[in-house]
Amino acid sequence: MFRLRSPYDREILRLAVPALGALAAEPLYLLTDTAIVGHLGTPQLAALALAATLLSMLTSLCIFLTYGTTAAVARLHGAGQVERAGALAAQALWLALAIGVTLAVALVALAGPLIALLGGEGEVARLAARYVRISAPGVVFALVALAGQGYLRGMSDLRTPLVILAIANGVNVVLDVVFIYGFGWGLDGSAWATVIAQTGMGLAFVTLLLRAPANTRRPRRELLAPLLRTGGDLVVRTGALVGSFLVASAVLARIGSASLGAHQIAFQLFVFLALVLDAIAIAGQVIVARSLGAGDDRTAYDAAHRMIVLSVAAGIVIGAALLALTDVIPRAFTSDDAVIERAREVWPLFALMQPAAAAVFALDGILIGAGDTRYLAVTMVVAGFGVYVPIALLALANGWGIVGVWCGLLALMATRLVTLGVRFRGRRWAVVGAA
Repeated sequence: MFRLRSPYDREILRLAVPALGALAAEPLYLLTDTAIVGHLGTPQLAALALAATLLSMLTSLCIFLTYGTTAAVARLHGAGQVERAGALAAQALWLALAIGVTLAVALVALAGPLIALLGGEGEVARLAARYVRISAPGVVFALVALAGQGYLRGMSDLRTPLVILAIANGVNVVLDVVFIYGFGWGLDGSAWATVIAQTGMGLAFVTLLLRAPANTRRPRRELLAPLLRTGGDLVVRTGALVGSFLVASAVLARIGSASLGAHQIAFQLFVFLALVLDAIAIAGQVIVARSLGAGDDRTAYDAAHRMIVLSVAAGIVIGAALLALTDVIPRAFTSDDAVIERAREVWPLFALMQPAAAAVFALDGILIGAGDTRYLAVTMVVAGFGVYVPIALLALANGWGIVGVWCGLLALMATRLVTLGVRFRGRRWAVVGAA
């Protein structure tokens, strides 16, 4: 039953609003970076697209450094074990540094082949590979920032990460202009600006991580083990989701460029709109983990239920707006009549997906906060490769077009909604205590 007010609304809002600002910082930065580099020329813009795709994909796969740390720290915070939470912050820092250095070395050594794998050729490939090599050291600090955000979120501090990210992105934009146009460094200037901004951001989070009260800051196997387990689960879950969307793009590329263009418009809007819903999910991670750590499974369940209701309400509003603007939004992205026609075909499915997607995002956050990541990984693999991929391949074989592909995505979301909903109602995730 929907209630206009709930005792949990204030806390959800307090956590979700700064989380939304932090989530919006990266896409806004990428949009600005793209606009600045775009004036250099088409090869530079294409090279940035390839390099950013590679770097963003690697960073996305490491998001467990944030989510896993948030859940574990919030649980310890709720249990009143602040020093153990600080020790976990140090473990997240060591893990981020180890993974970051490994990825940086690999990017420097394999930039060329990786860009070629993404389809880069000629001058575009050369520029993209050079951008990746220059940017590689910044990856280390970007991962440290993910770990830092996880710790601060777990301590219910979402404002500090927002401030750090906003300053870092502002510095990046200023340095972009200075390096590209002032010094004439071209695309290299954009890469150096990113590295410097990421380094400053990472050092700020290092300071906060090491300032946290802790009973130990040395690497400890017993403390790293749960982070690694959670990380492995979330990598599988994220990888299966990314793999599903890659299959969608690959299938539509074979159906036709108009269908691929329409899919790109809908998918990018889907990612952007997910920011609002992800903000509520992050609030869910924090509140659920903190409540379970304090031994209060009733509050964890009731607050989680309220977050699902709020998220679905937001999804209904978003879906209704998309339906009302069916003939308007696609034209803001393209003037190609064929792309607009394909978008019109798939738009009702895109709009109808929003309430279900909203519930799924909220349930994701709740179960991550509870540490129930193994279940998330298994069900995402089943939904992605057991449900969606067969439908997408059938759409290609039977000529169902973009509508068939998006019916598959709708089936994927429905499968996740059912599996996560059953888990939530069963309450097996509501395990109390600090561990």
